[in-house]
Amino acid sequence: MDDSKTINQTRRGVLIGGALGATAAALPLAGAQAAGQGAPAQTPAPVTGKVTLRVNGQPRELALDTRTTLLDALREHLHLTGTKKGCDQGQCGACTVLVDGRRINSCLSLAIMHDGAEITTIEGMGTPDKLHPMQAAFVKHDGFQCGYCTPGQICSAVAVIDEIRQGIPSHVTGDLNVKPLLSVEEIRERMSGNICRCGAYSNIIDAIAEVGGVKP
Repeated sequence: MDDSKTINQTRRGVLIGGALGATAAALPLAGAQAAGQGAPAQTPAPVTGKVTLRVNGQPRELALDTRTTLLDALREHLHLTGTKKGCDQGQCGACTVLVDGRRINSCLSLAIMHDGAEITTIEGMGTPDKLHPMQAAFVKHDGFQCGYCTPGQICSAVAVIDEIRQGIPSHVTGDLNVKPLLSVEEIRERMSGNICRCGAYSNIIDAIAEVGGVKP
C-alpha cells in the first residue's frame, strides 16, 4: 500500500474520532439545557437585618441587606450624600467618616457591623452658619478645588489631630515611647490615604496645621 494513502487514512481516522468524542461530550450538556427550559433560575431573596446607628447625633434604625456597606447605607438609605463614593475600594479616602470617633473608609465596612455605633459624617461637622474650625480653615486656605474629596479630607483631618493628641504613633513617629508631636510631617503621613486629584495638598496641609496650632 502507498505510504501517502496510509498517512491520509490515519489522519482522517484521528479527525473523525475527535469529532465524535466532542459530540458525545456535548450531548449530556445539551440534554440538561433542554430539560431546564421553561424553569428560569431563581435568585434567592437577600438576607436582611435591622441595624441601629446614631448618625450625627440622631438615632436611625434601618432594615438592610446584610451586604450593604456603611457608605451605601448613609448615601442611599439615609440620603446623606456629603460622604462621597470615589474608588469604592478603600484607596482614595473620599468616603471617610468617623465611627465612634475613629476614621474609617465606609466603602469597606458593612453597616451591620456598626450596630449601635456613633457615626459622624461631614453633615454633622458643622452648618453653613456655624462651620467646624476645620471647615473654616479649608475655606480660608482654599483646601479644595472640585470639592469631591473634601468631605473625606475634612473628616480625616479632624481625626488626625485627635490621633496625635491621643499619642497614637504613625510611620514617621521617631520614638514610639514618646508622644508624637503635631507636625507637618505627621500630618502628611497620616493624610496620605486621602487623595486629592486636583492636587490641593499644600493648601490642605496649611488648613490642618492652622487648626492644630502648627506653623507649616
